[in-house]
Amino acid sequence: MNWISKLEKKFGKYAIPNLMWYIILMYGVGAVLNFINGSFYYQYLSLDAAAILHGQVWRIVTFLIQPPSSNLIFVIFVLYLYYMIGTTLERAWGAFRFNLYFFAGVLFHVIAAVVVYLVTGLSLPLGTTYLNLSLYFAFAVLYPDIEFLLFFIIPVKVKYLAWVDAAFFGYAILQAFLPSYGGNAIYGVFYKANALAAFVSILNFLLFYFSSRNFKAHSPKETRRKAKYKNEVKMAKRSSVKAPNGAKHCCAICGRTELDDPSLEFRFCSKCNGNFEYCQDHLFTHEHIR
Repeated sequence: MNWISKLEKKFGKYAIPNLMWYIILMYGVGAVLNFINGSFYYQYLSLDAAAILHGQVWRIVTFLIQPPSSNLIFVIFVLYLYYMIGTTLERAWGAFRFNLYFFAGVLFHVIAAVVVYLVTGLSLPLGTTYLNLSLYFAFAVLYPDIEFLLFFIIPVKVKYLAWVDAAFFGYAILQAFLPSYGGNAIYGVFYKANALAAFVSILNFLLFYFSSRNFKAHSPKETRRKAKYKNEVKMAKRSSVKAPNGAKHCCAICGRTELDDPSLEFRFCSKCNGNFEYCQDHLFTHEHIR
């Protein structure tokens, strides 16, 4: 049992179900706030390490409401994509592991911003864009062959888009070291903030990936294999039902015999693979064994 499984066993009951729904609601609030007053977020809510260390601790949470864009149509499209990916991952991993992935990424953002401020004096405004984009890596590991319609026309498999996503992360990190970007006196802070956010987000993904065996364990292929195995075990248990106490008939579902109730009638099912006998109560209601 790895450390994630141990945490889930101990704290799993505290996981927030449907977490992505609440995250989308936060982004919606952020989009409305941005429409009303575009500067309010950066003045009072963003991840400002200097402000946090001077008492504005609410920024540790409120920075999460930053919307992915100021364009309403783009926001709707991106939030739908985030919601689809997030809910799919939660169904595959379970609520606890998805909670752990997201909140660990948030914690890394906060720690990185504070450490950089303490070491360099720079207060980098980290957002959640790269944290959300890192969800795509996890999605691609689980469902590499699912196709998205690029520009709503061109079908492209998820695994190829993941490489594009990786290149985007790499370029964001590289920009911080280029004189024309990171060395820019005006915009250099934002490029460095993007680079740091991209770095901690990919670090969170890699840490979770190499610490967990549950990426591939929840892939569609593995899920089908487990379902098939459970069905075979169920069939084996049913086929092993024997009439007890010398009875001639025994229901494969409830185990009752003619000794339990002489009025019971028993029939074999012609649609089941094997010699399975059912009582009158389960002959037409059981699940056929193929």
